[in-house]
Amino acid sequence: MFVRILFAAVALAVAVAAPATAAVKDSSPSGFTVENSAVVATDRQTTWNALVEEVGRWWPRDHTWWGQASELSIQPRAGGCFCETNGNQQAQHLTVSFVDPGRTLRMTGGLGPLQGMGLHGALEFRLEDDKAGGTRVTLWYRAGGYTPDDLSKFAPVVDQVQALQLKGLVDYLRANYAPIREDT
Repeated sequence: MFVRILFAAVALAVAVAAPATAAVKDSSPSGFTVENSAVVATDRQTTWNALVEEVGRWWPRDHTWWGQASELSIQPRAGGCFCETNGNQQAQHLTVSFVDPGRTLRMTGGLGPLQGMGLHGALEFRLEDDKAGGTRVTLWYRAGGYTPDDLSKFAPVVDQVQALQLKGLVDYLRANYAPIREDT
């Protein structure tokens, strides 16, 4: 019951804060895949640096455990931590499993309430050169595992949350590096 209430609250907050995206790639009772992308005017290296070195400046603070995005860090190496540390309060959001600097950052684990449900996922940030000279950033997440709930019902909510997280990076790059063109 708690999970249903939590996801309903998140869905309402996300619906008010950002436009809905239709990037649920697939879903079933046992899992789902979501994907969001945007084209930024920055080169891949600048985009990569902001992604891994400045996560605390662009990750939405309302998608942290203690409301302090500045306490987030990503260690861009195999086995590294996407962690949040707030004094003695600590959370390992994801574990870095693959790093190809300037191209791909893959992390595994369950984000947010999915972690507490015992679900597991793979999250990737993919950076590709765009024909207009910028970088296409794709945020892809596949999650699954056992739960008595139908995971396909969570896919639209997770997709909207992922859209907010990508928007955070896009807005940060726009404000600090270059104008950005968003594709839908």
